[in-house]
Amino acid sequence: MLLTKNALIFVALFVNSFSRKSTDNIFLLTDEEIRYSSISKEDIEYGRSKTREMFEFGWRNYMEFAFPADELDPIHCRGRGHDHDNPDNININDVLGDYSLGLIDTLDSLVVFGDADEFKRAVNLVVKTVSFEKNTTIQVFESTIRVMGGLLAAHMIAVDKTNRFGPFYMSEYGGELLTLAHDLAGRLLPAFEGTATGIPFTRVNLQKGVLPGTTNFTCTSGAGSLLLEFGVLSKLLGDDSYEKLARRVNEKLWTLRNQATGLHGNLIDIQTGEWVGHLAGLGAGIDSFYEYMLKSYILFGNERDLDMYNESFQQIVTYMRRGRNVCADTNGDSPIYVNVDARDGSTSNTWIDSLQASFAGVLVLAGQVDEAVCHHALYYAIWKKYGVLPERFNWQLQAPDVSFYPLRPEFIESTYLLYTATKNPFYQHVGLEILESLETITRVKCGFATVHDVADRSLEDRMESFFLSETLKYLYLLFDDNHPINKKEQERVLFSTEGHLLPISSLFNSPSSPPSILDPPLSTLPRGNASSCETGYEFSAGIPPLRHPQMKQLFEVVGVNSNLHNWV
Repeated sequence: MLLTKNALIFVALFVNSFSRKSTDNIFLLTDEEIRYSSISKEDIEYGRSKTREMFEFGWRNYMEFAFPADELDPIHCRGRGHDHDNPDNININDVLGDYSLGLIDTLDSLVVFGDADEFKRAVNLVVKTVSFEKNTTIQVFESTIRVMGGLLAAHMIAVDKTNRFGPFYMSEYGGELLTLAHDLAGRLLPAFEGTATGIPFTRVNLQKGVLPGTTNFTCTSGAGSLLLEFGVLSKLLGDDSYEKLARRVNEKLWTLRNQATGLHGNLIDIQTGEWVGHLAGLGAGIDSFYEYMLKSYILFGNERDLDMYNESFQQIVTYMRRGRNVCADTNGDSPIYVNVDARDGSTSNTWIDSLQASFAGVLVLAGQVDEAVCHHALYYAIWKKYGVLPERFNWQLQAPDVSFYPLRPEFIESTYLLYTATKNPFYQHVGLEILESLETITRVKCGFATVHDVADRSLEDRMESFFLSETLKYLYLLFDDNHPINKKEQERVLFSTEGHLLPISSLFNSPSSPPSILDPPLSTLPRGNASSCETGYEFSAGIPPLRHPQMKQLFEVVGVNSNLHNWV
């Protein structure tokens, strides 16, 4: 199914009128289905208040024990910054640039949690203390989505005289966050120079540019997921050079897709344009490339982005999707998107990764709610097995290939987006289970720690910035139907891949797009195509999105004993 403009934007703005009715599924509910089919006001209030407490606990300890460092080590209650002694420690250095990452990345989370005083204090702290004049080599992608995205989102909130999210307008604010974002973008520009393809280097030094010996290999998502932030920066500055730069990269990547399958690999040589990694999937290395095709269209209205997403989705379904066409059936294998060889579509391996959980949210934005329900349910089964998501799960061995969980938000993001699309209380129950897991497994003295091994639940002393900027943000919104972001009459908002708030505004709309995209009619949402997981009944009225037989089968796929969990 190809997406139309009005239908797509209508879904993306979370207008929640989706329902599917059928008389074929009127039969008795199991006890578990009854329990998941409604939720009490007390449980919702608990979810909201508990998420707030967890956020305030993490934020307070970051500010007390870590700031101005980039991250909090929550076990030893200390800060963590760039590892200058070990330049090759890219796990740390790609992200941490000695620029108070935790402060910047959390700015608009303070808005979501409604703390106007703390937001204004944090903005002033950024203005007074943050500088990018640092001898640190960081990843272009991570600094763009976390730092530039955080600065741009907070800037737009601080200058918003309408106070659409609450009293966050800052009358004495002089645009310093936008200036910082512009400064950072200028320091990233050398990454786009000296490459034969125009695809940027993965890493750049904030003072010295691209250093000798920097690798010529970059992943597809790292190079092709810059358009939202670079585009917003261009619109706010009135300088289209940044948006054009990001679009030029995406167009180059598009021309380099495999001509037989239409798929992209996951790793490319920026000098030769040759693929050095041929894995095509929906997880690490390529995930946000597809996400930003769709979101760039939603934000900017450029039909080229939508065309690329539509064509990509058709190839994803053709080559990556396995299992039965109709998820509500019980005959045949449960649907799953697997990793394939971009050259011929053959299955490359038997694992999926936790980043792929975000694709359910992309499907919601695209109106593919049936398909999103199924994709999300597989990750829910894995979460139930371990209490968290392993970084990689081998669906053939029914065990982790990579066992850590760094507090990632992708599964939680999709849970929230599915709730906004269906209003089914099942997803709020999932949120409560997530809260319980995070509280009991990851909470430590000064925050929440990375799970080193999901099998024994041992911990690592790291709380990445996305835990406060995304994970808890999505959880809180899941339990607050009256939040301005969730009320359809409020300003429309798009979440970046780092969970930053980007208003869907005429300021960002492409001149070539018709005005109707800004105020679309309330049209019928798009239905799934022949390959969608048809659920066949109304999502929002007293029935979980998948029935007991389908959920039981998914639990068996991941190796969960049906006697271990209430649901099955």
